[in-house]
Amino acid sequence: MGIRKTLSKEVIVTNFKKIGKLRVEISHSSMLTFSVLTLILLVAFMIRIFPLRWEIETGSLHLSEFDPYHQYRFTEFILKNGFDFWNWQYKNWIDYRSWYPQGVNVLKKSYMGLPLTAAFFYQIISWLGVQIPLMNFCALFPAIMGAFACLAIFFLGKDVGGTPVGFLSALFLALSPSYLQRTSVGFFDDESIGIVALLFFIVFFLRSVEENRSLNSKIKYALGAGATLGYFCIGWGAALYPIGVTAIFVFVLILLNRYTRHLLLSYSLTLGLGLFIAISEPKLSTPYLLTFAILPIAAIFALLYFIEIFSNLKSPKWKLVSLVVLTGIFIGGFALLWQLGYIRGLAGKFISVLNPFVREGSPLVESVAEHRISSWSSIYFDLGIAIIFFVSGFFFILKNLNNRNLFLLIFGVTSLYFACSMVRLLVLFAPAFSLLASIGVIGILKPFITLLKEPPKIFAKKKYGLGSVGKEFSGTAIFLIFIILVTSFVVSPQAGGMPRVYSQAYSPVTITAASLPIVPSDPVREWLDMLDYLKSNFGSKPIHEKVVCSWWDYGYWISMVGNVTSLADNGTWNRTQIENIGFIFMASEELSVQMLKRYNAKYILVYATIDTNGNWFGAGDEGKWAWMARISGRNQGRNPSFDRFVYEEKIIDADSMWVDEKPFGNYTLGFDGVDKNKNGRIDRDETIPNSKGQNSTIFKLMNYARERWLEVNKNQPRSQVLQFFEEEFIAGLNRSAEDSYGGIIPLVCLYKINYPES
Repeated sequence: MGIRKTLSKEVIVTNFKKIGKLRVEISHSSMLTFSVLTLILLVAFMIRIFPLRWEIETGSLHLSEFDPYHQYRFTEFILKNGFDFWNWQYKNWIDYRSWYPQGVNVLKKSYMGLPLTAAFFYQIISWLGVQIPLMNFCALFPAIMGAFACLAIFFLGKDVGGTPVGFLSALFLALSPSYLQRTSVGFFDDESIGIVALLFFIVFFLRSVEENRSLNSKIKYALGAGATLGYFCIGWGAALYPIGVTAIFVFVLILLNRYTRHLLLSYSLTLGLGLFIAISEPKLSTPYLLTFAILPIAAIFALLYFIEIFSNLKSPKWKLVSLVVLTGIFIGGFALLWQLGYIRGLAGKFISVLNPFVREGSPLVESVAEHRISSWSSIYFDLGIAIIFFVSGFFFILKNLNNRNLFLLIFGVTSLYFACSMVRLLVLFAPAFSLLASIGVIGILKPFITLLKEPPKIFAKKKYGLGSVGKEFSGTAIFLIFIILVTSFVVSPQAGGMPRVYSQAYSPVTITAASLPIVPSDPVREWLDMLDYLKSNFGSKPIHEKVVCSWWDYGYWISMVGNVTSLADNGTWNRTQIENIGFIFMASEELSVQMLKRYNAKYILVYATIDTNGNWFGAGDEGKWAWMARISGRNQGRNPSFDRFVYEEKIIDADSMWVDEKPFGNYTLGFDGVDKNKNGRIDRDETIPNSKGQNSTIFKLMNYARERWLEVNKNQPRSQVLQFFEEEFIAGLNRSAEDSYGGIIPLVCLYKINYPES
């Protein structure tokens, strides 16, 4: 018994010592890493929920911009019909509430990655007993994913340059204005999961091609990369980007004579599994494999396969035979598929990214602000002075061009090009910038930190010659770099001293701000009031009895929130219908009602903004009418709208038709400017009426609302008369000048259509 007790005591003491040692190990570097990373993730999440300040005042959360409402509707559909929604019963889910009367096949026009993810996690929290409205959950979801992306880039940065690079990368991404904009409260769109998938894909794929890993580990990481890539493909159209970057990376490795058998294995498993998952997406399906963007993947695989065979053949004769056979198979297969018409080109949006000048011939694409070419000023405004560290990051990775750094080099260069090509893709550039800027900062700091750690040395004083660099110089250099980073992310001189990240985060969602270019002190109620009016008065009516015509910008709002039927939404899936809507607004009332009759529209909606004196402000349709004119006058990829309206459909004569906005006024809609001083510049106070502009339907509807506001609030008589339209409801009509939003009065105007008796 004594021996047993003694042994038991020894075992217990030994185990406690081991536990104590384990506790000590955790409490040092691991605990510090965990604490710093948690703090960064907390900062990333908290700064993304700043818009709640306005949402709480409205009484509920809303989604930002327009597309997120479609994602919400899709998520709601999945929760109601189950996760097997893609079976035969729902393959033809036609949503007739938008793009009336033909509707839209949602599954074939939408990526299901985000709705599936949101529905899955919503089911989990509901099962755990957390009761939260789906709209609120979807509004908070992007902020959570934004913080999760910072965790992903920490692992990537740690793999590339160690823990310090991981920390800085996570912090830079957390504070990136372009990424913050796309992951703040309400921005429930593809980017919220796309950037996370992109970063984890890079982490897994780069680990799968490491030479010092075991075969078992490489296979696991390759399968993880493939699964992540497949998830990216079904969640965001930008999945073509990592696919293309991977193909370029592997091709460069071949050129650098870095081919290994494990590279073939990793590439095959990653791309094979990823594309297999991708074609399960109804929007993509098997034809996705035959697009010009995917065929290079097959070409790289054939090249890898050929190198593997070629390296194992000893006879020159068989090497030549294999080269001829494989080349013939590849060229012949490509030619056969081309002749049979199976190979598809890239969608216009992707071509416009590769060649931004293509957009000049497509007003519909160019009308979207986020599709425009990025200017260097906008890039600097987004990145700040920290761009010098991004440039220096290239220097440090070029000094050690291993496989990871090579991938990062390609990632940085290509993402920078695409960010310059399209404003929206600054969000794709944000992770590359964060990584390279972090490498640049650590690379510059490293020698100074090393010098600070050295023990003090005693030098004899010399009459001539230079002494050693003291530690105070290193401290000064580190302090200067700190000041530069603070200037970029806190002071932000490019934003007039206001922290860029703060100004980006501390603003309401689009619908709560009514798209006004200001940060209002209170929520802007006009659009919310209009949507409540639509839902309350028309929401229960049949689809064909509540058809509302508006510019396509507002389609998702009026159909998803207002619960009425729209003619178009932000999906831009039917260009002809958008051209027809543009025609409705720019034509005279007589011609507009002819076009509206085709759709049996019951109401028409416009959005106007004025100042407290009744002058046009420019944040509503009075700033968008030029695009209505351009889109309805001409469009890319088909016969000009001019020919269709004049010669094919014969609804307007050639003299009355337009090709752009110029006939409607060269100063603003309905007015021509006058160069009174003959200095080549139009005087803002000197204008003359333009009969064509003032005869357009859009001008009459907006001007009627403007005059109604002046009539109600300033007792000015109204002169605008409408022939076929009758005032139904004008949100903002009773908002006085004293109660304006920084001197702006938004007017959301709904009119009933009175068709002439035929």
